[in-house]
Amino acid sequence: MGGGSEAAESTFSCARCGKPAHLQCPKCVELKLPREDAAFCSQDCFKESWSSHKAVHLKSKVSSVETGATDDSWLYCLKKGQARTSKLPHFDWTGTLRPNPISSKRTVPAHVDQPDWAIDGIPKVEPNSDLQHVVEIKTPEQIERMRETCRIAREVLDAAALIIRPGITTDEIDRVVHEATVAAGGYPSPLNYHFFPKSCCTSVNEVICHGIPDARKLEDGDIVNVDVTVCYKGVHGDLNETYFVGNVDEASRKLVQCTYECLEKAISLVKPGVRYREIGEVISRHASMSGLSVVKSYCGHGIGELFHCAPNIPHYARNKAVGVMKAGQTFTIEPMINAGVWRDRMWPDGWTVVTADGKRSAQFEHTLLVTETGVEVLTARLPTSPNVFPWLNL
Repeated sequence: MGGGSEAAESTFSCARCGKPAHLQCPKCVELKLPREDAAFCSQDCFKESWSSHKAVHLKSKVSSVETGATDDSWLYCLKKGQARTSKLPHFDWTGTLRPNPISSKRTVPAHVDQPDWAIDGIPKVEPNSDLQHVVEIKTPEQIERMRETCRIAREVLDAAALIIRPGITTDEIDRVVHEATVAAGGYPSPLNYHFFPKSCCTSVNEVICHGIPDARKLEDGDIVNVDVTVCYKGVHGDLNETYFVGNVDEASRKLVQCTYECLEKAISLVKPGVRYREIGEVISRHASMSGLSVVKSYCGHGIGELFHCAPNIPHYARNKAVGVMKAGQTFTIEPMINAGVWRDRMWPDGWTVVTADGKRSAQFEHTLLVTETGVEVLTARLPTSPNVFPWLNL
């Protein structure tokens, strides 16, 4: 932090020691905060007070809930992204992770085609579409657009994977995802979708899914899932991967590898005539063999011109999914596998889903096309994809 400016008059007392003050915090001057709380007698008192004094600056940027203020930079998220607060929300946290303040919403250039939720946060077409109940058979033209979009989504996720290391914030991951998506001419589908405040999801350690990128720095030993969806030429491509941050313990390595294998085994089943419910059977069987559990609250989904639509693809055994796969269908499979119990909790932000016992969770996802003879993985890894998974080298 820079030094104070000589702005306070001697009639003010030092906020730290009470002596006559001749300096004033320059940030407080900028924010037009009360001078009596910003005055200091010396640079030494100013520096000694900084760790507690800087909270005054944060508190000045109060949430829209409390005052209706429009400056929402670096505040905690509330109400599914519709509100901000300067205080850490109260919650019975299940693990060691805590939310951190988030930056203001990133902008998308006007020349990029934007989905109908981009401005006001409310999807219009998707909730009322017949495709919430009927599984669409894509036309060759739609499939070609899906291929192009999914390749872009893969390249965006790969760009994010390259920067993951201890000390990087998840907000920085979001910046890379946002900029790479826009550079390719796409729109980051999560941005303002039902008011989600960021361009991707970053789910660390006990976060199962929908983690909001924030100011927390990744630490050595963390695992982090990055979930990317790109909207391009009117269709969406969706994928995610879970990455190691530095030196990760053996239990976490086995969790992530098993989750990867669960997805691979599920994909190997996909072909015309297979029942959607069979996906959950093979995933649960493989996870349980390793002593792991499968999340039941969230599932794979149809995708195309809509971000989410039919069919739903549960990942757990003995599910009630109806219907069979047909050539031309596109959907995601995205198993979420927990080290402990399968049950989940929701953080006060209304998005972040965590394990009920605070133990770690991992996830992998692909967007798939059912072909006449089997399956095409539209978001498949490329020859240029970073070599970050040790088991792929065996």
